[in-house]
Amino acid sequence: MALLDRGARSIFLWEVVKGLGLTFAYMFKPRATLNYPYEKGPLSPRFRGEHALRRYANGEERCIACKLCEAICPAQAITIEAEPRDDGSRRTTRYDIDMTKCIYCGFCQEACPVDAIVEGPNFEFATETREELFYDKDKLLANGERWEYEISRNIAADAPYR
Repeated sequence: MALLDRGARSIFLWEVVKGLGLTFAYMFKPRATLNYPYEKGPLSPRFRGEHALRRYANGEERCIACKLCEAICPAQAITIEAEPRDDGSRRTTRYDIDMTKCIYCGFCQEACPVDAIVEGPNFEFATETREELFYDKDKLLANGERWEYEISRNIAADAPYR
């Protein structure tokens, strides 16, 4: 500081004071970051995460085996096999999704006339093996039961825009 003249010294001190003022201003504002594993940020109702098959309130599967989701899937990640039931309706016997192929476009959810296949709010589904990313009907139905409350709330929130 001895090498600086009086004007330069006052400018330097002014910059230090401005910096301290900015520091103190940010000290009392809410934090902009999250402690991720313990705190989670908000998700949009339109968020497309892990797939799930839904059931009606009486426990019956919603899927009517129309195969529109299989036909519209650009990645060809969905495989459906169906057979007629005794009452004349069709239900799926096999509903598989290869999550390694899925591009999370949401076309399957949009094509479904009964909201059977949906992309739920779960974004934490990392696995250790590739085989765990091949979802069968049982795993999809279990996801639907696990996330039904959030899924139905998101569909209701998005309904005016569909």
